Amino acid sequence: MNKTFKIHRIREDWYKLKDYVERNYKILEDKMIEQMENALEYGRELIDRELDMGILNVIAKPVIKSFYDRWCDKDAKVGTLKQIKVTLDCGKELLKNGASQESFNNMINENFQEYLEGDQTYLYCSKNHKNFPKLKEITKKSFESQVRDTMKFLKIQEEVENYGDLTRAAFKTKKEAYDALSEQLDYNDQGIKIVEKDSSILNVPAGKSIIIKILRKGFNETKRELINNLDSTYN
Repeated sequence: MNKTFKIHRIREDWYKLKDYVERNYKILEDKMIEQMENALEYGRELIDRELDMGILNVIAKPVIKSFYDRWCDKDAKVGTLKQIKVTLDCGKELLKNGASQESFNNMINENFQEYLEGDQTYLYCSKNHKNFPKLKEITKKSFESQVRDTMKFLKIQEEVENYGDLTRAAFKTKKEAYDALSEQLDYNDQGIKIVEKDSSILNVPAGKSIIIKILRKGFNETKRELINNLDSTYN
């Protein structure tokens, strides 16, 4: 197949696919933002609970609470929205221009820095710490996995009305969906374990132990909720 014919074929395929991609993009975007909002709200509840129960002095408590509130309202929300957009746009562009392995690798390399800058690992961990390269590599693998799954969602052409329909169309069996979810959860778990093993990587004003506890509890709750949602989707 010559290059000109290949480009023409890609453009034809995109013309047929475009409306479906736009529809699926919106469904995915709405769901990802909803998940972000739920996670941040649960994080607020956890931090309030830990601060009420913990034995901290009257100076430390407001510092930690202020830091977490600012993080939720500004850094985490803005950063996560950036990651959502980068991930969805990468999947869309790959479907539009051809998703060869070379194109995929180039897309990841060209957009990873922007994705990383929206990641809380990047914002609140010391870049000079010995374990930072490991965290960065895990974040890149997670990004790659998210873009692959995004492409699978975006190219669905069946009639779907919501995220549940889209999930069942993208992953024909519960096991396929669970395997994809497990891969993402595993990357998140690996990142938290690195921070748990050596908290000196965190660059925060106070309350490292509480923040690490919140990370772990938040992850466990998110994992439980996502698995339950998956069970409901396929039942």
